[in-house]
Amino acid sequence: MTLVLPGIQCIIESMESKTYYVYIMANKRNGTLYIGVTSDLIQRVYQHKHKTFKGFTAKYDVDKLVFYRETGDIQAAIQYEKELKHYKREWKINLIEEMNPTWRDLSEDF
Repeated sequence: MTLVLPGIQCIIESMESKTYYVYIMANKRNGTLYIGVTSDLIQRVYQHKHKTFKGFTAKYDVDKLVFYRETGDIQAAIQYEKELKHYKREWKINLIEEMNPTWRDLSEDF
């Protein structure tokens, strides 16, 4: 017999259907890059654009979303973020240009 408490199943289903994003922000084409992971890409981009956090992206005016990839697995997202951070800059630029050859701010689509 399986005991299901009210509300617990909704929490489990919500956790299972969550989407995570690994993203790259830039200040301009071939400029300063920032790599991050989030479960709310729209909110996170808003935070970068409005310099909510006084840190690296605010200091270097990194506010253009130039690449993102989504997954339903938080562990995969974290691992991919770590891998991207260790790749050489040239590889990151190639990755961006495969998805976004003009370095357009993809957040304009939101």
